[in-house]
Amino acid sequence: MNTYKSSVEIRGLAREHMFGHYGTAIGASVIVSMITGFASLFFTMFLNLATVVGVILNFLISFVISTLNGLFLSGLGYFYLKICCGRPVTVSDVFYGFKLFPDKALLIQLYRSVWLFLGMLPMTIFSFLLRIYPQNAALTLLYYLSYILYGVIWVMISLIYSQVFFLLHDFPNYSAKELLSMSRKLMKGSKGRLFYLMAGFIPLMLLGLLSCGIAFFWLIPYINTACAEFFLDLIQNRQQIQKASET
Repeated sequence: MNTYKSSVEIRGLAREHMFGHYGTAIGASVIVSMITGFASLFFTMFLNLATVVGVILNFLISFVISTLNGLFLSGLGYFYLKICCGRPVTVSDVFYGFKLFPDKALLIQLYRSVWLFLGMLPMTIFSFLLRIYPQNAALTLLYYLSYILYGVIWVMISLIYSQVFFLLHDFPNYSAKELLSMSRKLMKGSKGRLFYLMAGFIPLMLLGLLSCGIAFFWLIPYINTACAEFFLDLIQNRQQIQKASET
């Protein structure tokens, strides 16, 4: 029998475990954001997005940066799992993905990025065409439809493979393919619960916007900790079910 924690309980645990760690978590988030943001800006700031070549190069560079970001996503997964397990953390933990099976982290993020950027491709094409034909009603409609399509794909990929970097640190001997498959299996029947958990942060996000984004320095670590708590709850229940079936 499933005994999953409610969203309220998961958020409560996240707040409890984050107590005393906000400074470190904010520092870690800022460092990752600065590195990835600077890399993206550095490689794309000189591109002319009004040309076909500029759009293609921007798309490809963004894809590469998204894939490389898998190293940081792995480190962040490790960082927040340590917080949830009551272990001490340091800012340097976000670089753990560079040390623990970086090849797997890159392969995992490569797979996710392929799906995300395939979903983004129609939106990118219609956005470029709208710059040439700004008054074209058909292109405008197609752009907004492709935007919605990308949003649906982004949500589904984010939910289905939401556990994969946590699994990498819990099952380091598994291959990237096995970890992706395990995340899909774990999230069967749980995508709605995670979506509901994330939707519960929308009011705080709106308040964060009112603070000119300052509140997000505290909100993002809180959300990431809640995601790690969700994983621990999910994996614990799956293990209990497996033990029950074996007996």
